[in-house]
Amino acid sequence: MSEAAVHDPPGDSGRRERFEEVFGAHREAVLGYLQRRTGSSHDAADLLADTFVVAWRRLDEVPGGDQTKPWLYGVARRVLANHRRGEGRRNALADRLRDELVDTATPGPEPIDGDSSTARAFRALPEPDRELLTLVAWEDLDTAQIATVLRCSRNAVRIRLHRARRRFAKLLTTTAPATVRGEVSHEDI
Repeated sequence: MSEAAVHDPPGDSGRRERFEEVFGAHREAVLGYLQRRTGSSHDAADLLADTFVVAWRRLDEVPGGDQTKPWLYGVARRVLANHRRGEGRRNALADRLRDELVDTATPGPEPIDGDSSTARAFRALPEPDRELLTLVAWEDLDTAQIATVLRCSRNAVRIRLHRARRRFAKLLTTTAPATVRGEVSHEDI
């Protein structure tokens, strides 16, 4: 089965050719229009795709000749307006959530004596070890869930967790930790 048969209904190859013609002729102009209004090449690329999705859906309404580009600019303008409204809603939601979190945030576990040897040892661990240990202790995740968070295998999590616990235990038993924040000595491995 041909690619055209998969993507286009039977007898619709003329529609595809028309779209490719419109896209090829006006892609750069519409992209420039969007880039000048967004200031972000990533946003402009996404909006360009959205603009041409609309053009594909409404291909029968796309005027020919000199009217094609202005019609596409009109579509791009509406797509951009929708993007800005969505962005405004996302920013408002983020602000509201940030305010709510500030009001209701519960601090993490605090050492009783302010700066215990356990807290110092924990801070001396490399960041990946601290993250693993907090996912287990504070977030109460099992190895399968941690594997999902870290995008690795469960076996890799088990090995990393074992090594992190071993390094933490070693730091707890030494009076002067052998590590400096984020660095592991060759003896810890």
